[in-house]
Amino acid sequence: MADKIRLLIIEDNPLLREGISAIVKRQADIRVVSESGSRKRPTQMICDLKPNVLLLDLGLRNQNSLDIVRIVGTDFPQVKVIVMDLAPTEADILLFVHAGVSGFVLKGATTEDFLKTIRSVARGKKVLPQLMTDSLFSQIVEQAVDGRITPRVAEAVRMTRRERQVILLIADGLSNKEIANKLHLSTYTVKSHVHNILEKLLLRSRVQIAKYALTNSQLMKAEESISLIEE
Repeated sequence: MADKIRLLIIEDNPLLREGISAIVKRQADIRVVSESGSRKRPTQMICDLKPNVLLLDLGLRNQNSLDIVRIVGTDFPQVKVIVMDLAPTEADILLFVHAGVSGFVLKGATTEDFLKTIRSVARGKKVLPQLMTDSLFSQIVEQAVDGRITPRVAEAVRMTRRERQVILLIADGLSNKEIANKLHLSTYTVKSHVHNILEKLLLRSRVQIAKYALTNSQLMKAEESISLIEE
């Protein structure tokens, strides 16, 4: 029989932590080496317990989960990290994947999906939340895994729905007044959106915004593929 997956759980909510542990302990191929909140030092626990997989709460109260992921990736590259959250944003997912996370589990996931994620990650696979597979965003995350993501693309993921609409209309050659009429906004509001777009994408002119939309057409089509940040 193959060696059991050694799972370390770090979760602030004691009820959830104990429930997860109880589920995992019924599995013949997974062993919970420890379950704790965020008060203990994760690095020390990893040194002492030698887990294969770390199941980590994204929103720890006493420690920065993203910092933990980065440290584990640098000091313990053999340990695979799964982050758990109710509904991580696209920006969170991008940051955590770039930091080295191998998988995500939504806290509303089924037991079957939860266990499948642990087993898949232990085997070296990358696992995105089910709602985000087969989308353009999953392709962006794959770029982050490969180190090909750029700051400009990262900022584009954080674009609001309205900002994406404005970018596309600028690319179509519309003026601020025409965009305002089309989106039922004031000209001042459109100007504000244009200003924010320029800052986020590190651009200097409307012409550059239009060029960005044309050269990143696949990314700009994400409006219907992923759940975007609202206005």
